[in-house]
Amino acid sequence: MTPHDCPCHSGKAFTRCCGPFLSGKDNPRTVTQLMRSRYCAFALGGCGQYLFDTWHPAHRGALQPEDLDARELEWLHLSVVDAQQTGDRGTVEFIARFRDAQGTEGQHHERSRFLREQGRWRYLDGDVR
Repeated sequence: MTPHDCPCHSGKAFTRCCGPFLSGKDNPRTVTQLMRSRYCAFALGGCGQYLFDTWHPAHRGALQPEDLDARELEWLHLSVVDAQQTGDRGTVEFIARFRDAQGTEGQHHERSRFLREQGRWRYLDGDVR
């Protein structure tokens, strides 16, 4: 991966992939774009407002943007296993590999659910596998 590649591992440049979403210049049009951009936000850190804004209000609980700013893990790779979108509902199954502060590698495997309201996709919740 070069410094200009998108951290979501799409193979595209960050400025043509998730960058416009994180900067607020564009909104994800698909559930896959939203999931990839949220992965980037976690991988880069400091994107708590984006994560907060793309999390459905009914499902974020007491979280605040500053709670989501910290980069707690080193995210190594993202693989999208499956994505489905029908009307205003969608799901994305993904595997995200990470390394913790002690250097231990692991993975997060989730099937996430999304809902589009007023033209904007929001993360609802997910089943960890």
